[in-house]
Amino acid sequence: MALHIEPFYHQDTSTWSYIVVDQKLSVAAIIDPVLDFDLHSGNIQYQSADLLINYIKNNELELLWILETHAHADHLTCAPYLQSQLGGQIVIGQGITQVQDHFSKFFNLNMATDGSQFDILLDNKQTLALGNHQIIAHPTPGHTNDSVSYQVDDNLFVGDTFFHPDTGTARCDFPGGDAYQLFNSLQFLISFPDHYKLWLCHDYPNQREPQAFTSVEQQKHNVHLLKAQGKPDEYVALRHARDQQLAVPRLIYPSVQVNICAGQFPQAEQNGANYLKLPLHIKKS
Repeated sequence: MALHIEPFYHQDTSTWSYIVVDQKLSVAAIIDPVLDFDLHSGNIQYQSADLLINYIKNNELELLWILETHAHADHLTCAPYLQSQLGGQIVIGQGITQVQDHFSKFFNLNMATDGSQFDILLDNKQTLALGNHQIIAHPTPGHTNDSVSYQVDDNLFVGDTFFHPDTGTARCDFPGGDAYQLFNSLQFLISFPDHYKLWLCHDYPNQREPQAFTSVEQQKHNVHLLKAQGKPDEYVALRHARDQQLAVPRLIYPSVQVNICAGQFPQAEQNGANYLKLPLHIKKS
């Protein structure tokens, strides 16, 4: 039996999560799972995670891997909750150490910055077995230092590198972002055969339904690549101009603090409550 990919769309954050299944051996990986988090109340719920859990249990699958394409800035991961219910190991790219180093200083966090919060850090071309299939890690930095795309057969889970061709490509104004690096990562991804599927981490549809994947051939006509005409300097100029117009992601502060720690929340304080930090930017008169 062939590989099966089951997509799940999280409406609140426009995020795609995936369960990738070797149907013959009944083993699975989950990619980019989302926690239900309400910014205004601080309430945390697990309805989206439970959809993934129910799918795994109802299909009698063994979860081997929980894969993060990067430490997201627009949603919180529910990886530890999934692991507590299903097992599996939490995986991210080796570049997470650079992201941890920056944001531990930014938030003044007392934490290890060696990636040890995760079970496995993957470097270029390192592999994980998924039954009769291989998961191959391809670092695709530019959006963030730790961005990695996961290849399984003729499928690539590309994180925030590409969006839908009518939407464009990822922003590069986060710490560690680099538009030249992203241009090279995009070129690498479209160097795969035209029929390969690129599974998106986000889709922001306007007057269409959310789409989980595009083909390599379709992404060669991505609106940002077309405008840049294949020229790195043109792409970088386009990217910088666009990034200056983008708002700060709604969930960036809670997301980054939690996601660089593999989804673990800050330890409870003396009153038993858990707190996240919100940096203030005070303008001096």
